Amino acid sequence: MRVFLTGATGFIGSLLVPELINAGHHVVGLSRSDAGAEALKRAGAEVFRGDVNDLDRLRIAAEAAEGVIHAAFNHDFSNLQQHSEDDRKVIETLGEVQAGSDRPLVITSGTGLVRSKTGGTAVETDDHVTSAEFPRAATEEAADILIAKGRHVMVMRLPQVHNTRRQGRITQHIQLARQRGRVAYVGEGKNRLPAVHVSDAVRLYRIALEKGQPGAHYHAVGEEGVALRDIAEVIGAGMRLPVESITQEGAPAYFGGLAPLVTIDLAASSALTRERLGWKPTGPDLLTDLRNMDYSAA
Repeated sequence: MRVFLTGATGFIGSLLVPELINAGHHVVGLSRSDAGAEALKRAGAEVFRGDVNDLDRLRIAAEAAEGVIHAAFNHDFSNLQQHSEDDRKVIETLGEVQAGSDRPLVITSGTGLVRSKTGGTAVETDDHVTSAEFPRAATEEAADILIAKGRHVMVMRLPQVHNTRRQGRITQHIQLARQRGRVAYVGEGKNRLPAVHVSDAVRLYRIALEKGQPGAHYHAVGEEGVALRDIAEVIGAGMRLPVESITQEGAPAYFGGLAPLVTIDLAASSALTRERLGWKPTGPDLLTDLRNMDYSAA
């Protein structure tokens, strides 16, 4: 399959390229820089120069593809609403190209956007929050519209994607610890984050592209929930910093913009994803990667 990949030079995309190529797909990767283009060439991918927000260029690349994986997103939280609305436009454009065909489109979202119907662990069939509640949900709202139109769209919900270099939101916890001179968690620290090793995540993207069902929501979750206290203690040991519990009232002073998130339990299940796609995570768990990382380079 000729696959057009946005975010092809990012953390996930750079590992998804060889995963797709090794499975026999022809990958066309989007790159806006010379360095990114060279990296894609070295990996064996075809390069399409452009910016993901240049919708005319995006349309050209998608029209020539037999399948699309949209893995790009600007994670600069200082302007999250604008970046989320930009992503809505990107998805609308990719959906327009899909019209009249059965070409698969895999869209990237997050398990943190899911509202559990039971108040417990989030599952694939749970609904997402609205963009009025959290701007990033614009992605899922755009996907909803395409799914309602009968397009071959699948939503990949990611937890904390990790290896020994990057750990999603946890990377920000490490940076804060370095700035504050200590590692903090709130209260008892029993609230949890789901996680997946990046090698397992890219394999699930490929499987979903190849045999995912239109309208499906998949959870790329290797671990349903890792307690924030456990995460803090491993980071503290690795950085040789003290670890302490702080009150919810004290969270904004330490965590800044992350404060609204650090007391929420965000556990998520991937049971349906595993059953429907035959996916079985095999990579290292989050705490293992945190123990083996080089904190001097983080």
